[in-house]
Amino acid sequence: MKKFLNAVSEMRVFLILWLSQSFSALGSSMTSYALVIWSYQHNGSALGTAILMVCSYAPYVICSIFAGALSDRWDKKKTMLICDSIAAMSTIAVLLLLVTENLEIWHIYAVNAVSGLMNTFQQPASETAVSKVLPEKYYQKEGALRYLSGSANSILTPVITTAVMGIFGMKAVVLFDIFTFFSAFLILLFFIKIPSDDTGLVQNESFMSSVKSGIEWLRKERGIFSLIMFLSSVNLAASMYDASFPAMMLSRNGGNERVMGIVNTVIGISTLIGSIVASVSKAPESRIKVICNCLLFSISTENILLAFGQNVFVWSIAGFLGWIVIPVMNANLSAVMRLKIPENMQGRIYSVRNSLQFFTIPVGYFLGGFAVDYIFEPFMSRQKNSVLSALFGTEKGSGAALFFFVIAIFGTAICLYFRRRKSIWELENQENSRL
Repeated sequence: MKKFLNAVSEMRVFLILWLSQSFSALGSSMTSYALVIWSYQHNGSALGTAILMVCSYAPYVICSIFAGALSDRWDKKKTMLICDSIAAMSTIAVLLLLVTENLEIWHIYAVNAVSGLMNTFQQPASETAVSKVLPEKYYQKEGALRYLSGSANSILTPVITTAVMGIFGMKAVVLFDIFTFFSAFLILLFFIKIPSDDTGLVQNESFMSSVKSGIEWLRKERGIFSLIMFLSSVNLAASMYDASFPAMMLSRNGGNERVMGIVNTVIGISTLIGSIVASVSKAPESRIKVICNCLLFSISTENILLAFGQNVFVWSIAGFLGWIVIPVMNANLSAVMRLKIPENMQGRIYSVRNSLQFFTIPVGYFLGGFAVDYIFEPFMSRQKNSVLSALFGTEKGSGAALFFFVIAIFGTAICLYFRRRKSIWELENQENSRL
């Protein structure tokens, strides 16, 4: 108990920041979840719904490489406050459009683009702020706690959103999101002190030199670069999964809003359990092996079961197995990144990483939505009395199921390929030599 209380004391500032930001993230997740349902109900298109996330990630990817250089120069706390405020204003715009009954799908695209742009600057500032307020020995726990809050939100989001929408309507969901923002904003403003930046070296650099220094650092660190490209490839498969998931859950026989909510809740429970395991686990002998094996298990198991499953029970098992190892993977990934990247360059390097690691997400969302709507669904609708129709069916949603099978093969191949890259394993040797 004494050891636990001492850890809480040392992590106090981080814990306050983490809890308040997690509460705000719950509100944002609820709004996003409600807008996905609203979008699919209004146009019935996987591609139309997927473009919501394309709009969120496109500015994030395009601007990230420059945002980090600015983030290293700017005050981290002010950056977080300003970016969150602008994103909140876009949420208020959604509320006003709902109240006046003028909300259209292109409005949501625009709002998501603004939020994505603000996240471009907020995220590297937040990453660096955590490094400043958290002792190094707790870096692995930070990754686990982040997934703990994310999993809790995954459990609560579909349950609370569905209940609030059913009783009070979508406006109440957006109002709750605004309330959570103001709560987190005030806590950050008045109760969180982030140590001032040692930006003397950065300020003496030109802007473009700062941008180039982040790129140059990654070019030299082949192990980190290979790890980022591994995650970028996995993100391509994962975003195609995300684009297809609502289409199958809401349109396949046995699927509806309630079923999608159940599966999402199970995924949240799974990540919650995984987060607890990650938070109490000691550092493994091989962080790289944990990262590679967790991703291989997750991407192959979940997609195969989603492809062949035809009821909420099998889909829930798929979600549970696919996500229970992800917090463990993420905790070790976060530790590798924080231990390897110099603190005074983290903003620049995290931003370059974001551009490289996440540029495949909008691509994957677009490809996934397009493939389901225009390739796999039409193809499966013509498969009468065939092996494929026996495996996946011919009703709406069967094309998405076949697409999950393709994603499983694609994702497994990615994991096996990068698992053999020597440069990734060199990171493990470097860490062992430092210890």
